[in-house]
Amino acid sequence: MTLRIVAGLLFAALLVLQYRIWASPGGMREVWRLERAIEAQTEENDRLAERNRTLAAEVRDLKEGKKAIEERARTDLGMVKVNETFFQVVPPAHPAGDAPAADPAAPTGQRTAQAEAP
Repeated sequence: MTLRIVAGLLFAALLVLQYRIWASPGGMREVWRLERAIEAQTEENDRLAERNRTLAAEVRDLKEGKKAIEERARTDLGMVKVNETFFQVVPPAHPAGDAPAADPAAPTGQRTAQAEAP
């Protein structure tokens, strides 16, 4: 009889422990959620590390080379060298059948030229 009681108590303890492992708030579901969060954070860290490497290379280029500064001035600020001519080519307008309504503030499609004198 005592063997049955001990076996019953051990089985009940086993059930309680299994519940704590699988269904309780700090159990395996939490472990799996945390593993997914770690994977997502690792991917984000890798993406940000790559961005940091790119930015560090750009900073190094800007500190050491004139070409990078010149390229940055041309693309971001629209600067032009002395005695250099700048041409802006605007894409042609849509065909008459597909033409959207004319916007008075839109560019006219003309080419512009600009030159700086020394």
